[in-house]
Amino acid sequence: MEIKKASPSQPALKWALINLVTSIVITYAFQFLDIDPNSSLKYLSFLPFIAFLLLTQKEYKDQLGGYITYGEGFLSGFLYAIFTGVFVAVFTYVYYAILSPEMVNKALTASRAQMEAKGNLSQDQIDNALSMVSKYFAVIATVSVVFIYAIFGAIVSLISAAVFKNERSPFDTVSDNYEDPKPIDPAV
Repeated sequence: MEIKKASPSQPALKWALINLVTSIVITYAFQFLDIDPNSSLKYLSFLPFIAFLLLTQKEYKDQLGGYITYGEGFLSGFLYAIFTGVFVAVFTYVYYAILSPEMVNKALTASRAQMEAKGNLSQDQIDNALSMVSKYFAVIATVSVVFIYAIFGAIVSLISAAVFKNERSPFDTVSDNYEDPKPIDPAV
């Protein structure tokens, strides 16, 4: 019988896919409710991201029998952040390039209004900036998503790994069988 080792990528992948579905729902809810893409409500999508990162670390800790080191906790959370960043980046590209290209124009119109309201740029400077951004909007958004999720995920993983950390006592005998994660009592 082969001993099965717990892998941090399994719960990370599962929760990243769940977060992808949640992000798609939030994106289309914002579109249908006609919420400004530059409003501060866009940060609402980070709440499920944090919740699912914590659930990833909790599930991995449970797979390890209730014991997890700081490094294992960080790794599972960071893998989740990377998977989520890649999945959401692919969705972001498809969304802006294929599914809803009109949202690019809406975001650029809102950006133009903000730039004109500040009044520190001439009309030519605003036109040049927005024409350059409009050409590469989907690519810029996609690359930004990957880096934002990776950095934010690393920060949250560092903090939450300290919370979930529960290392084995040196007196516990380690069982490599994660299907039966109960510690072996040497006194029996």
